[in-house]
Amino acid sequence: MRYAKSGDVSIAYQEVGDGDLSLVFVPGFFSHLLMGWEEPRLARFLHRLASFSRLVMFDKRGTGMSDPITAMPTQRQRVDDIKAVLDAAGVQRAALFGVSEGGALCTIFAATYPQRVSALVSFGAAIKMMNAPDWPWGWSAERYEQAVANAEANLVDGAVVRNPSLEADERYRRWFVRFLQTAASPGMARTLLQLNATNDVRPILPHLRLPTLVMHRVDDTVVHVEQSRFMADQIPGARMVEFEGVDHWPWIGDSARILDETELFLTGRLGSAGRHPVFGAEALSRREKQILRLAIEGYSASAIGKELSISKRTVESHLANAYIKLGVESKMQLARRAAELDL
Repeated sequence: MRYAKSGDVSIAYQEVGDGDLSLVFVPGFFSHLLMGWEEPRLARFLHRLASFSRLVMFDKRGTGMSDPITAMPTQRQRVDDIKAVLDAAGVQRAALFGVSEGGALCTIFAATYPQRVSALVSFGAAIKMMNAPDWPWGWSAERYEQAVANAEANLVDGAVVRNPSLEADERYRRWFVRFLQTAASPGMARTLLQLNATNDVRPILPHLRLPTLVMHRVDDTVVHVEQSRFMADQIPGARMVEFEGVDHWPWIGDSARILDETELFLTGRLGSAGRHPVFGAEALSRREKQILRLAIEGYSASAIGKELSISKRTVESHLANAYIKLGVESKMQLARRAAELDL
């Protein structure tokens, strides 16, 4: 974890990977650099991005590990926060990957500092959040007011799950609630909603001159797919790729296809030389292998935690990551797979 100074505010950022390509991941509504790694799907997604790049991630001001703030930030301040992170990381020029309203923020940064941006990738971009007579694809005033009114409740029980396909996944819901609670306070959530409601980057789009990949799920329940279609149509030469599904975040569902499109667009190939394995026994960390061996021997998560002097939650997170890497869903499948891999 490192910090970049942007005016009087400290912006938390991380670097992962050592590829020749610098890639800055710009989150959506809010994020938390530490909590994000506890969700196996998100961790796998980030590791894959880092497998072909030098990946730089950050928490926006007022959220996650960055400094809290007392007033609504301006878009220029948030743009300069990205510049501060690039400067602190020693990155002169980078590709940007923006999710949700992070996609809109990326376009503003690219227009403000074009010499610092080599390419633009967006997923589920919200280029204008609110409805207007010439924009029927945003939120209605009623939906926005309900979101503001529910800001505190959402941080308590995760009432708004931006990935509907996982609503029945209790482990994911528990993580999501913790993620929300650590990523932003109720007041900050309301402030960010108010800021996002003012977003309208449509006038910027025709003036962008850089390689652009625009991606969106056709039945996204948070941001209408027509927003990305408009974005791709307005940016000269932009490529639009649509995916089936309802989930708003790219690391859920068919994330492998999204990652393939991203890697191919940014590097011109798949399977970059020297990539650290993402799946299989070779992708397991030393700690994951320790925990797997104990789990196979019949130890519970609590017992493993006591044996290794780590928390039960940490054990569960490592196990979930290992299950994904090995392609298993149960302890019985794990035992069979581990035997095949000589674990």
